[in-house]
Amino acid sequence: MWYWHGMGFWGWAMMLAFWLLVVGLILWTVRSTATDKGSGEGAALRILDERLARGEIDPGEYEERRQLLVRHR
Repeated sequence: MWYWHGMGFWGWAMMLAFWLLVVGLILWTVRSTATDKGSGEGAALRILDERLARGEIDPGEYEERRQLLVRHR
């Protein structure tokens, strides 16, 4: 039973702060490495622009798909 009484308030506070820091660092690391750098609001429009530039789609199809993308943002 003496185990729980030995650390006092500051001991518990420091242990809590340490574990919060550890969990925060783990979460930050996971989020920063798991984020897809190519995704975002403009990624779909950029890909559509590239497809038009390469000649994969014609201007009519480009405009139709662009309207869909802009409407569903």
